Amino acid sequence: MALVREYKRLWAVLAVGAVALILQFGLGHAFWAQMVITILGGALAILMFVDMVKTLRAGNFGVDLLAITAIVATLAVGEYWASMIVLLMLTGGDALEDFAANKANSDLQSLLANNPTSAHKVVADGQYQEVAADDLQVGDTILVRPGEVVPADATVVSGSSEVDEASLTGEARPIAKSVGDDVMSGSINGEAALTLTVEKRAKDSQYQSIVALVAEAESKPAHFVRMADRYAVPFTLVAYLIAGIAWFVAKDPVRAAQVLVVASPCPLILAAPVAMVSGMSRASREGIIVKSGTTLEKLAAAKTFAFDKTGTLTRGVLTVDHVLPQPAFEEAELLNLAAGCEQQSGHILARSLVAHAGKNLPAATEVNETTGLGVAAQVNGHAVKVGQAKFIPGAQSLAQTAVYVQVDGQYAGAITFSDELRSEARGTISDLHEQGVVDTVMISGDQQATADAVAKSVGIDHVYAQKLPAEKIEVLETLKQRPVVMVGDGVNDAPSLAAADVGIAMGAHGATAASESADAVVLRDDLSKVAQARVIGTQTLKVAKEAVWIGIAICTGLMLIAATGVIPTIIGAMFQEVVDTVTILYALKARNG
Repeated sequence: MALVREYKRLWAVLAVGAVALILQFGLGHAFWAQMVITILGGALAILMFVDMVKTLRAGNFGVDLLAITAIVATLAVGEYWASMIVLLMLTGGDALEDFAANKANSDLQSLLANNPTSAHKVVADGQYQEVAADDLQVGDTILVRPGEVVPADATVVSGSSEVDEASLTGEARPIAKSVGDDVMSGSINGEAALTLTVEKRAKDSQYQSIVALVAEAESKPAHFVRMADRYAVPFTLVAYLIAGIAWFVAKDPVRAAQVLVVASPCPLILAAPVAMVSGMSRASREGIIVKSGTTLEKLAAAKTFAFDKTGTLTRGVLTVDHVLPQPAFEEAELLNLAAGCEQQSGHILARSLVAHAGKNLPAATEVNETTGLGVAAQVNGHAVKVGQAKFIPGAQSLAQTAVYVQVDGQYAGAITFSDELRSEARGTISDLHEQGVVDTVMISGDQQATADAVAKSVGIDHVYAQKLPAEKIEVLETLKQRPVVMVGDGVNDAPSLAAADVGIAMGAHGATAASESADAVVLRDDLSKVAQARVIGTQTLKVAKEAVWIGIAICTGLMLIAATGVIPTIIGAMFQEVVDTVTILYALKARNG
């Protein structure tokens, strides 16, 4: 029944066609067969006309007028079987488009297959209660048996196993997990049971974030999907012109109907959307969620790629390198006070500092964080400030990543960090330049010297350092080579990702806010996927344009031939069905590149 509801117009045409066949060839009632087809054709033509009016009111000129004219023309000249084939072609084309889109979209949909719905919650020693995943609370203890899906982001408190994170990060090999390790929702547990403590509610967990991205990807139509409509006016005028000339020369309205039958716009209507969805499907197989066909179009045209530094061009795994106290302070004291002040911050430097200092940190009160600058707090009775050099009076900027510390109004010293460049960073920048990207830019909140060193190492063209989130947006707005793509991974990158023509979030270990703000999300911890995303966009756009032009060329050729009268209307309608199939199959090329 679901299949019938989904393709009800197609089934109506098939049913009426079967009745008409029986009436004419089984019972010999040609008149009634013609009446049945005429009533159906008239009804569908009216429905299409209503849809076309709605499209015109929305400011778009479609190619549906040709289809309506073809139906009316064939009915008017008594070619009712040709009209039936046109109706079958139109409704069958719609059904074929849906099938092709579903086929192309299957890889994107596969992300939803592991959506966790239930969990085994520990309620007493050795006792478990089956609860809905959405009912889990932070701090709950759950059991995940072998082969089960982890229902929420959690930490292992007992047991060890290997989990499959392929649907989340694209990592093909199982990842070993033991006590203290984080496990993402949507991961599939291996051969041993794990006891976990829930860290995030199911709705806030990593897998649900990806599910939301997939839903958004499906709900956003592409501007380029209606690329066929860009050619609607000239194509329609050409079709009417050829049909009119054929009628005038032959003095026979049937000749015009023959032209209009093969001028049906199905190849134009079907080609672009099938190609775009195919490209999105291909991207998802490579671990890249592209939220809309518009994003693919802009990626293909992008002239500038801007990158955040930490966590994007670098691994983002910063470790404390040196603790450099002023003479009035001890190294351990400086580290302890700085880590105590930073322990509530989510900044990557703060997390690294706290991890290095250990667990027994002094409590911090009156915490006040200034985004992009630093943190101030009361720690062990001292007024402590930790942050960038310009946040700490008296601090002298070092030529590497560092935080600077002030204690009770006195400059107390600096703590430096080291971060490893991504091995694929230089190759990614080189690939983008080879693809025709005019400008590569790094926009960082880091010190100028540090940013310059990283940019030189990977081949970045221009550097904008010491930029706050709001200033990053200003930089993006001043870039002249457009469209501009921004690549980032952290919460502070979210505004920039939203402001760019295309925002790409490194989502494997990045922040949810960044992923939600972005137009595309790289699920694997691999920067080279950014260059690959542009390749997919370029190739998809190429296939879409080729498919549309193939449709135009074939339709125009058939119209010219039909104008001579050598193609009967019923044969022309059959030819058009073949053209539809060829166009869709060509557009599906975008699925495999």
